[in-house]
Amino acid sequence: MSNTPPVTLDLALQHGLTEEEYQQILDILGRTPTFAELGVFSVMWSEHCSYKNSIAELKKLPRSGTRTLKEAGEENAGLVDIGQGLAVAFKIESHNHPCAVEPYQGAATGVGGIMRDIFTCGARPIASLDSLHFGPLETPRNRFLMDGVVRGIGDYGNCLGIPTIAGEVVFHNGYSSNPIINCMALGLVKKDRIASAIAEGKDNPVYIFGSRTGRDGIHGATFASEEISEESESKRSSVQVGDPFCEKLLMEATLELVKADVLIGIQDMGAAGITCSCSEMAAHGKAGIEVDLDKVPLREKGMNAYEILLSESQERMLAVVKKGKEKEAEAILERWELLYSRMGKVTDDGLMTVYHQGEKVCEIPPYHLALGGGTPVYHRDSKRPAQLDEINAVDLDPYRQERNWSVALLEMMSSPNICDKSWVTEQYDSTVRTNTMIGPGGDAALLRVKETDMALAMTTDCNPRFVFLNPRRGAILAVAEAARNVSCTGATPIAITNCLNFGNPYKPESFYFFKEAVAGMGEACRMFDTPVTGGNVSFYNESEETSILPTPVIGMVGLLDDIKKAVRSPFQNAGDAIVLLGETMADLGGSEYLHHLHQVIAGDAPEIDLALEHRTQICLREAIQREWISSAHDCADGGLAVALAECCILNRNNPLGAAVSLSNSILQTTDILFSESPSRIVLSVSQDEVGDVLALAASMQVPAEKIGEVGGDRIRIGSWIDIDLHSLSNSYYQALPNFFKGVQSSE
Repeated sequence: MSNTPPVTLDLALQHGLTEEEYQQILDILGRTPTFAELGVFSVMWSEHCSYKNSIAELKKLPRSGTRTLKEAGEENAGLVDIGQGLAVAFKIESHNHPCAVEPYQGAATGVGGIMRDIFTCGARPIASLDSLHFGPLETPRNRFLMDGVVRGIGDYGNCLGIPTIAGEVVFHNGYSSNPIINCMALGLVKKDRIASAIAEGKDNPVYIFGSRTGRDGIHGATFASEEISEESESKRSSVQVGDPFCEKLLMEATLELVKADVLIGIQDMGAAGITCSCSEMAAHGKAGIEVDLDKVPLREKGMNAYEILLSESQERMLAVVKKGKEKEAEAILERWELLYSRMGKVTDDGLMTVYHQGEKVCEIPPYHLALGGGTPVYHRDSKRPAQLDEINAVDLDPYRQERNWSVALLEMMSSPNICDKSWVTEQYDSTVRTNTMIGPGGDAALLRVKETDMALAMTTDCNPRFVFLNPRRGAILAVAEAARNVSCTGATPIAITNCLNFGNPYKPESFYFFKEAVAGMGEACRMFDTPVTGGNVSFYNESEETSILPTPVIGMVGLLDDIKKAVRSPFQNAGDAIVLLGETMADLGGSEYLHHLHQVIAGDAPEIDLALEHRTQICLREAIQREWISSAHDCADGGLAVALAECCILNRNNPLGAAVSLSNSILQTTDILFSESPSRIVLSVSQDEVGDVLALAASMQVPAEKIGEVGGDRIRIGSWIDIDLHSLSNSYYQALPNFFKGVQSSE
């Protein structure tokens, strides 16, 4: 390549490679790499693309099950059989670093990227979810980030016509410089129309279609593989710019190409752009691929091979078309008014060969570039942080002092981590396509599968405080809560995707959290028979001032066979009995009560009996199947008092009060009201069927008791709490809007 710097060890180090990795490249090629090849290796061997510091642990997770159609990592998204000839494609990914410097475009392109992963499987996206973590809203910068992210997610998804139906929003100091923005998407596909990300068959033509290629997003993958610093602001060029209207055309054209059966394989150009799609598809097909960069439609003049190969310009696809079907494929692309170019072909030499301006600039065996192939794999050192022992041993009794419990509950309901998130969700279209049965605000979203009696439940969940205090148990609790939320709709959990947001893997204390969390996740997924179908790892979520809480987000999908038996969270009928499944223990460690009212994260994460959790959920689903349950609500953040209060007011059109009696001679009042013990569900049941529910629970060895009755315009809990529903609703529904009143959405 002309006008490019000579490749040296120093240049390799500047690209984020180590000395050992540079030597490995020399050994693979048997020569010094070209400048373009160095760029290719640097992005494909970055953590974001290669998972080199995490793959050894991830392989310990359960990656297949009775419903999985592809093992994790085989395709762009996980694929799960739901019966009746249909499959679900779903995945979650992060866009953390881009959102830290350019929140609107960072979030928008995060949505665009995850949508492309779904429709390149041949699936039509039908739902979008997210998991958002920000610093405290008292800080203007955090309000700016949150405002930009929410608008970016809403605008992109709304333009595509995909409903955003569920998610979570969490606040903690550790996310101030490192917002965690995880986007999940789910789509439906007929099992006989699943598309694959594969290149095979000598001389089959290779096409690029969609937007032109520019310089935006170059080295976005390596940008996502380093810590946030003052220099990050200067890397706005690593953040791509999205065009949802072009994405809509891409989606429709791709689905039509799949239906027309003209494709060998297809993959979107996400991280590392042309480089990633070419190398991974060729490696998947055990083939070679040859491309000519002169055939790539460019948006900017003077782009060299390095820039074209590494650009992460959005809304671009790579397709391998069946030889002889070129005209048919081109006609489809023209009908959708998409720019396209035949840029290469499949070969049988096992090499990714790239030409530019008549010169061969790249010749690499794609096996050494693809995830799960010949990329580096490291087993990082792990060391339990010494301060964890001290934090776990903190005496929590001083925080259990008696107080005005009605005031305490009102303060808890206005906590940013508990309060109503309508300020966020109302910026999203959650009902487009008319399939949404339960949208934002429920335990899990519920989406009908058209032309069937089935519905899909889905949720994103993680309590990062628990993971910080006890990473293995915290991850178990995250999976358990996600499964519990799905079960509260009546659906059976069937699989998960994950987004693992952690700090620097080269720091043993940081890697400890990751390693332990993955182990806990695997343990829980085996209990619930919910294999991990794929996901994303996001390391380096640190800045010079802060580090995030370890945040392994669980995206779970469940299946409800009979849509008529769906159950919602709020109380439905005055006069119903209130039943509590599960038992409250002294589990104040890591609670929102400590965090919000005392600004403390201390103690240990709640203990969990996974077998009991599993039985409790089976018991709940069985009672729902027998149509005994009027409502079901998971008891989690904020404990039992908050769960009961939410059951009273979540139905804004028909709030219903409750009179509850809780007797416990062992626990102190603080724990009775605000402990976050797992495996608890608040039910409302008609008085005629209370005995049946309690008998079923007893037969399954699940603790259960009648604790009160639905009705009135107040919530009364023992002698401790007595609040009118108007005051309760005001605390819950006005908290978040109050932070943004009169605030400009710029710094």
